[in-house]
Order: sequence, then structure tokens, then C-alpha cells
Amino acid sequence: MSDTPLKIVQGTALSPQQKTDLLHRLARVEGQLRGVQKLLASAAVPADCEAVAQQMAASRKALDRAFVTLLTSAITTHTSGASNLEEASLRARTLAEMFGKFA
Repeated sequence: MSDTPLKIVQGTALSPQQKTDLLHRLARVEGQLRGVQKLLASAAVPADCEAVAQQMAASRKALDRAFVTLLTSAITTHTSGASNLEEASLRARTLAEMFGKFA
């Protein structure tokens, strides 16, 4: 990732703080993946593959946590902006469908 901070666009999908938190989490995942690449490049013996696999699993789990953070933040933001309970329920169902589709 470049050293230039990403511009946080104002909108209703997520709050600026939610976006910032998610971007920081993804930057950490990116760093983990770079570490995995270095481990893989320097792997010399079969035992090194276990270390690579362990770090890949940790990276995958961190990315999964970022995904859950995205959806829980979206649920909070979208349902709190609803004008009534029916609208909040519809928004939550839409996000639940997205969770089912991509999880």
C-alpha cells in the first residue's frame, strides 16, 4: 500500500470512524501477507512450509475478521438510520443476504 492515506469519502455506508478502523485492519492484513511472501521466498526446508501455512491461516482469519467488522458496522449504521422498525428490518435482511452470499 502506498504511504499516501486514502481519502475517506463521506456517505451513508459506514461512518468515517468505521471506515478508518476497517482501513487500518486491512493495512495490518496487507502487512501480514507481505510477511507470508517473505517467509515463502526464503523457505529452504519442508519444515519452513509449516510456518508459511501458519501465517497464511492467520492472515485468512484476520481478513475474515475484517469482513465481519464490515458487515457488523454496516448493520449498525444502516439500521440506525432507518425511519421505522419495518425499514430497519428490511435493511438488516438485505445485509444478512449479503452475509450469506459472501461468507
